[in-house]
Amino acid sequence: MSGRKPRSVANPLESAITTPSERILKECHSLYVDTENGLVKIASSLGVRLLPPRKKIIVMIMGNHSAGKSSFINWYAEEHIQKTGVAIETQGFTFITSGRKRESLTVRSSLKEAPAHTRCLCLPGVTDYLSAEISTSKQKKFSLVTFVDTPGLVDGDMVYPFNVNSAITWLGEQADLVFVFFDPMGQALCKRTLNIVEQLSEKCGDKLLFYLSKADEAGSETDRQRVMMQIVQELCRRPGLNKCGFEMPTIYIPNPSKPSRCVNQIDGVCQTIEKTINQAVQKTLDQLEKDSDLICSTISSRLEKDREDASYNKSVRLHSFLCGALGIVLPALFILSFIVHTLSKEQLDELLGEGTARTVSICTGIVMHIWDWIPEDGQVVFVIFFGAFCYLLLFLAKYFAGRGNKTLTKKEKRAMAEYSNYIQDIVKTKKLMEES
Repeated sequence: MSGRKPRSVANPLESAITTPSERILKECHSLYVDTENGLVKIASSLGVRLLPPRKKIIVMIMGNHSAGKSSFINWYAEEHIQKTGVAIETQGFTFITSGRKRESLTVRSSLKEAPAHTRCLCLPGVTDYLSAEISTSKQKKFSLVTFVDTPGLVDGDMVYPFNVNSAITWLGEQADLVFVFFDPMGQALCKRTLNIVEQLSEKCGDKLLFYLSKADEAGSETDRQRVMMQIVQELCRRPGLNKCGFEMPTIYIPNPSKPSRCVNQIDGVCQTIEKTINQAVQKTLDQLEKDSDLICSTISSRLEKDREDASYNKSVRLHSFLCGALGIVLPALFILSFIVHTLSKEQLDELLGEGTARTVSICTGIVMHIWDWIPEDGQVVFVIFFGAFCYLLLFLAKYFAGRGNKTLTKKEKRAMAEYSNYIQDIVKTKKLMEES
């Protein structure tokens, strides 16, 4: 036996699905993007546009500079990912997520790691200030979360290289949660922060959660209450916020070497994230069922319409055949009548046979009787109108021939039946299994 050791995996935890939620979200995502039978591909072939569900929730954190946004992310992932400090460290948007290996990406590379629903962020100047941090951390629920660290907000002469208000508002609408950190020691009442919060409240107020960060540095309990009261009062003065009730838990990064008597509700933040993940799982399963039903109903409608089109095509083909036949038979009979009229009965019997000659004589006799009934001076007019009528019949035959609807080929109908069976037997069964 060879003594060669098996190759080790750079991050063995990456391939292992550690939680049911992670497994469900990953499997549901695969059902959408599978190259052969993915729901996105099936829907596209039917002219229906579907978006694959997210494998992770998006948590955007905003606030004034030095509010503790980056510190919270580092604490949650239990890894020093983002720079922290009193300076304005974060001047652009950073996506922090889990991956196979620890790496830092900038600009274009970071777009690949950004959540699919945020890649169309095309506000002028924003894409030049995007970055991504990939961590191998599996702490807490980090493998199911993509954090968006936003630029530190300040008032005054600070000039941003892009429209920071519009960019944060747009990303907030795409996120599942928006945490607003108010720093009691800094610009907690930063007008820019309050303006963005007001805009977000109008569009997605149910996602907004407010926290008094660095609460252990706010002095005594009386000082903390006074700061919180000032922030709440300022928020309530805003027209878009004055109808809302506010909860503002106090949070700070635990430090064993620096104990504090301040109540720390940071575990509640983790519970909120976990609750949102569970909601995302159920939402994904519900969306899977909804999209499956949409595809199945679209297939049923297509097949039903194809049957109607096939029936309609038979009808127009029949109309086309009748008009075409009359357009050819009537003038042929008219001409044949004059030819037969020039022959004697004996010549006709000898030429066609007695039985056939009798039938032809009867038919042509009717035509000749009608012709004899027409006054001699009106026969030319009759021929003109008769020719126009026969031409109209041929025109109608061509018209009906072009009125047929396009129908599905046997291959297309077989593919739709296979798609429907796949969704009923595999996709919906998967959804029921996950719910049970």
